[in-house]
Amino acid sequence: MKKEIWLLFSLLLCILSCQKHQTDQIDLSGEWQFQMDPEDRGVNERWFEKDLSETILLPGSMVENGKGKEVTLQTNWTGGVRNPEWYKDPNYAPYVDSTNVRFPFWLQPGKEYVGAAWYRKKVSIPANWKDKTILLTLERPHWESTVWVNGMRVDMQNSLAVPHRFDISSFLQTGDNTLSVCVDNRTKAIDVGENSHSISDHTQSNWNGIVGEISLKAAGKILFDHVEVFPNVTDKTVKVKATVYNLLSDTKQIKLSAHARLKKNNKKVKGQTWEFEISPGENEVEMIYNLGANALLWDEFNPNVYELLLTLQADKETDAHAVDFGLREFKVEGSRFVVNGRPIFLRGTLECAIFPKTGYPPVDIEYWRKIYRTIQAHGLNHIRFHSWCPPEVAFEAADEMGVYLQVECSSWANQSTQLGSGLPVDQYIWDESERIVKNYGNHPSFVMMAYGNEPGGSKHREFLTEFVSYWKEKDNRRVYTSAAGWPVLAVNDYHNIPEPRIQRWAEELSSIINSEAPRTDYDWSQRIPKDGIPVVSHEIGQWCVYPNFKEMGKYNGVLKPRNFEIFQESLQDHKMGHLADSFLLASGKLQALCYKADIEAALRTPGFAGFQLLDLHDFPGQGTALVGVLDPFWEEKGYISPKEYSRF
Repeated sequence: MKKEIWLLFSLLLCILSCQKHQTDQIDLSGEWQFQMDPEDRGVNERWFEKDLSETILLPGSMVENGKGKEVTLQTNWTGGVRNPEWYKDPNYAPYVDSTNVRFPFWLQPGKEYVGAAWYRKKVSIPANWKDKTILLTLERPHWESTVWVNGMRVDMQNSLAVPHRFDISSFLQTGDNTLSVCVDNRTKAIDVGENSHSISDHTQSNWNGIVGEISLKAAGKILFDHVEVFPNVTDKTVKVKATVYNLLSDTKQIKLSAHARLKKNNKKVKGQTWEFEISPGENEVEMIYNLGANALLWDEFNPNVYELLLTLQADKETDAHAVDFGLREFKVEGSRFVVNGRPIFLRGTLECAIFPKTGYPPVDIEYWRKIYRTIQAHGLNHIRFHSWCPPEVAFEAADEMGVYLQVECSSWANQSTQLGSGLPVDQYIWDESERIVKNYGNHPSFVMMAYGNEPGGSKHREFLTEFVSYWKEKDNRRVYTSAAGWPVLAVNDYHNIPEPRIQRWAEELSSIINSEAPRTDYDWSQRIPKDGIPVVSHEIGQWCVYPNFKEMGKYNGVLKPRNFEIFQESLQDHKMGHLADSFLLASGKLQALCYKADIEAALRTPGFAGFQLLDLHDFPGQGTALVGVLDPFWEEKGYISPKEYSRF
């Protein structure tokens, strides 16, 4: 009987907990009113006070909802070729006629749109939210979002990396309210670089929409803003830094409690409690939390993830904040990296925001698990995010699976812009880096950070010297470099440079792979700087194969392989359509040998820190670079298995 009473009591607690959660958060996913605003009439005509003419489902993109303009020869691609001379070549006429526009450069969306788009929804605020702090979360809008509540403008945010969060408490009333969001995917004053994979049509596409969490959350007048966890593997403790807002007018005494659990088995760590006095406004408090002598470390072989739950109480005010972390230390030792004192070698590939199904980075954790399972099956342990930062679920999956991540601040500042010249992108990089570390810095998988890719500008070295120096001083939980590609700076924790490879830029027929018979007695000792700083090679490989036309049936999402159609028709026009599979197999076998040579040279270089491939899977942009042994869906092409690949 006692057991039955206990079960009923537990069920009642669960029901009450669920009810409390429901009253503290409102899910805004579902149908929204929608209207495109290509002429920028919305603000002047006060669309935030009016019903819009169409509807759309959020989370989602415009293209997923069939919204946008038809693709034409005049389509102004982001980061793309605009009306190139080859359009005038009669040889291309069959592929770019007015009724069947196709481009050989990258995967093509069914619709395109660049500009402002409006999203509007009515929401009812419960009576018990009166006098609460109410936060609106928009995860992954692309990219500038401006919010109005009940006809009043709240604010604008423009991060490409983190959720946009707005305090809308003073704009709401209990009962019926109207939210209006204008999302604008144009490059305006802030130009992160037209080729940046955070915005370019080359890969994920320059979409418009909101694709992650969309919610309202209610909190008290004393609440957490964010929490940072700094592990110490030597004494098995963590330093916890919490930023707490006191929105009341007087100083308050608060009690903070910390409880941790090991996520894989739910094993609890003994809790601790502290008391602090907090003034009105923003407060920062620090605590040392002891995980115990038996606490487990995190690395690629033992991905032990802890969850830390912080709760605060001040009279009737309460709040809670949970973060994931790992007990790990990732640092430089000599010319190598060590994790928790043990040397590692980074075996990496790139992720260039290539998502043909959605046209944007998925916020589904299972998709990221698939990616990480695939790279691990091929013998890799590392991913570099080229000129963009992934969503939260990508970090969560990497934490639980033991994958090391290099994250970048949404930029490839070259060609259309530059660093260090006083342009708005300079401040944007600083702000974006702060946002990224604030939101994702606790994840143990987040071990490396760079500003972005291959910078330009006469003063980019000065800018990046300051950038690296600042972050090395501020946050020692990861290592930092100036950029992927260049420059080599004395302040770098590691260099991410392209020289250590078997086919360097402009070498042509004089490269090792082209000028010499195959051999296995060379390495990159003479191709790396002599300063003793670790080197991770940048975008090695880039060995292309013939298109796999059988892959075309997989493109049942928003991006279509119109480029493959052109290649296939060209082959058929030359009476060689029956040889497509043979071309794929022959070029694929050669590709695998080239990657083998590149990778093995890196592995036998004394003191080398690691490599980053371009790529394990295909890069379908900037001219359709089929450089992977896997297709854009991270699936095999049939000429080499993960087991064979992992042997080298």
